[in-house]
Amino acid sequence: MTDLESRQPAARQDNRDPALFGQTPSQTVGPFFHYGLPWKGGADLVGASDMGARPDLFDEAHWVLNLSAPTGTPQGEVIEIAGRVLDAEGVAVVDAMVEIWQANAAGRYASRDDARDDVPLDPHFTGFGRAAVDAEGVYHFRTILPGRVPGPGNSMQAPHLALSLFGRGIIKRLATRLYFADGEGNDDDPILARIPAARRDTVIAQRRAGAWWLDLRLGGDSETVFFDL
Repeated sequence: MTDLESRQPAARQDNRDPALFGQTPSQTVGPFFHYGLPWKGGADLVGASDMGARPDLFDEAHWVLNLSAPTGTPQGEVIEIAGRVLDAEGVAVVDAMVEIWQANAAGRYASRDDARDDVPLDPHFTGFGRAAVDAEGVYHFRTILPGRVPGPGNSMQAPHLALSLFGRGIIKRLATRLYFADGEGNDDDPILARIPAARRDTVIAQRRAGAWWLDLRLGGDSETVFFDL
């Protein structure tokens, strides 16, 4: 041991000693999401509203940050998406977050992976958003009705949104889809066809009070169909 090392406290001689720190505690997705991930305006893909994060869960000094800044008006039909996140007993989950990813009205994603030159990009539409649920477990988005996109085997998929659900006790995000009742191509969609007919209604939104409504259920008889990633 050098003279310098001999003058250091024991705790500093080996900061990897398990006796000092013990095992790193495990934790699941928690309330830090309301500070770091949903942002003001993150659920409004067509305008400049505050939709997305919950002001009641933010310190006032932080609520002034992260306002979305749209570059213009996206093309297509403006729609609203909403629903409740429920546990297996049908009780609202009040600390969840929902994320969406979708194509634009023409059926093209704002992604380098979608390089089709024959389908136009929309410079004013990102197709990505996040929303924290409210105190009643309701998520809410304002977006554009997506166009159809290519599927496996040269098929065409019906209009849909990809949804990811984060929340208490969920170590890995849960992935599902939102289709539209009577949507063009629902009967031939290759992904819907893989879901048993008795469970397809768990991913098909219905019109309710001017919005497309789809509950996300984490268990029970009407559990939402979630996909393996």
